[in-house]
Amino acid sequence: MAPSEPTEDEKWLVVDGRRWRRTDPAIPDEELARLKSHLGRGRSGVRTARDDAELEATRHRTQLAKVGLGERGPKWWEQTDAERRERWESALAELDALDD
Repeated sequence: MAPSEPTEDEKWLVVDGRRWRRTDPAIPDEELARLKSHLGRGRSGVRTARDDAELEATRHRTQLAKVGLGERGPKWWEQTDAERRERWESALAELDALDD
């Protein structure tokens, strides 16, 4: 049996009339937690950046995490399972490399 197409409610979160893309539900729990941790660190860093270089670095971390989560970039519901896995795995590899 083929998986069903996600509903609009599964694709989008509406807050104050604005649509936000939901996180890809196929991301395994461990990877999801790591991506959310990077996202939190990026968001926190944007608020506390001391200069333009630090601000740019934290915005880059935030962008990578959002793409990995499927909230930005190609729509996760239009990707194959392999493309979805590649998206979050490559985002995590790049994010983890920022800490080395």
